[in-house]
Amino acid sequence: MAEKKKQFAVIGLGRFGGSVCKELYKMGHQVLAIDNNEAKVNEFAAHSTHAVIANATDEKSLQSLGIRNFEYVIVAIGDDIQSSILTTLVLKEMEVENVWVKAQNAYHHKVLDKIGADRIIHPEQDMGIRIAQHVTSEKIVDYIELSDEYSIVELLATKKIHNSTLIDLDVRAKFGCTILAIKRGEDINVSPLPDDTIYEKDVLIVIGHKADLKRFEEEGM
Repeated sequence: MAEKKKQFAVIGLGRFGGSVCKELYKMGHQVLAIDNNEAKVNEFAAHSTHAVIANATDEKSLQSLGIRNFEYVIVAIGDDIQSSILTTLVLKEMEVENVWVKAQNAYHHKVLDKIGADRIIHPEQDMGIRIAQHVTSEKIVDYIELSDEYSIVELLATKKIHNSTLIDLDVRAKFGCTILAIKRGEDINVSPLPDDTIYEKDVLIVIGHKADLKRFEEEGM
């Protein structure tokens, strides 16, 4: 069954907003690109369904763009924290269902949370965490923080567990983690069975408490 295409509006076409806009459009979704800089709008005309010059803090401008019809609005305004906050406030007052906002710092995050942003993104911080995790262990392929306590990690299978089945490893009982999937080249085995075999260089996608994941990485791999 074909994936349902969604409607997105991206406000702010800097490095972060521009990357999000391009990727969503490349995936085949409908993307409205918005910025108050004409050069940016012209640049992204080829990477969006529609690109417009608009002041996102102005409710009438957003209404004229039919912003309420979009399933997701991503506020990626760069250094102008005031504009980011005002835009978010206007969008929530207009009852836009999903407003995701890039935060610059902890103060900005706190204000966005109070005015009802549905998701607050810290791209530099998130990427910094993932890079730090990756460079401190050769076994870690990727890392996604779910909360202060839980994460999903991609671990590269070593010789130590080559030719082992999930039953042999018994990861849940020994380490309190769950193997969600096994990636082998281009193939991915979602919800693997207990007797599925793991080979060296397979990538294990594992969810669990951070301390348990660390223990599995150090002792089980």
